[in-house]
Amino acid sequence: MITIGQKFPSFEKKAVVSIEKGKEFDTITSEYLTNDDNVWSVIFWWPKDFTFVCPTEIAEFNKSYSEFRDRDARLIGASTDSEFVHLAWRNNHDDLRDLKFPMLADTSKSLAEELGILEPTEKVAYRATFIIDPQGVVRWVCVNDLNVGRNVKEVLRVLDGLQTDELCPCNWEKGQETIGA
Repeated sequence: MITIGQKFPSFEKKAVVSIEKGKEFDTITSEYLTNDDNVWSVIFWWPKDFTFVCPTEIAEFNKSYSEFRDRDARLIGASTDSEFVHLAWRNNHDDLRDLKFPMLADTSKSLAEELGILEPTEKVAYRATFIIDPQGVVRWVCVNDLNVGRNVKEVLRVLDGLQTDELCPCNWEKGQETIGA
């Protein structure tokens, strides 16, 4: 599995960016992750569209979208389903219609495989989350088993800690003292 300190792999994938007719799809590349504007990226993966745990996570990331934006971080959701399945799911699920971030389609499973997050039996992505710095380097990875949803507040907490570039003690939260070394 790709880990901390490694460059996020190069990719070019279709994504659902809207449910507005004629504006549904766009292409996202790994170049989107690197920038001179000090913008971080958070890419989170779910196993399958049209399931039960996945929309709860996606909806929670969407509810927290402004908190990520306030921290100069982009959100990208991803699974191994196609852009057409993503679009159908967004159109069909009340909590997904107004997503503010793209749903990346890794139908070839090549990116999930390169990341090392492809479940070996079903060949779907684990619930993996990557925080990537503006240089495209992975700074945090968290992977949950297929049936356990993640904690979006913890993703925000870790992002806050990484962005301080300081030592953050156990259970540290934004606004608290860091450790001086």
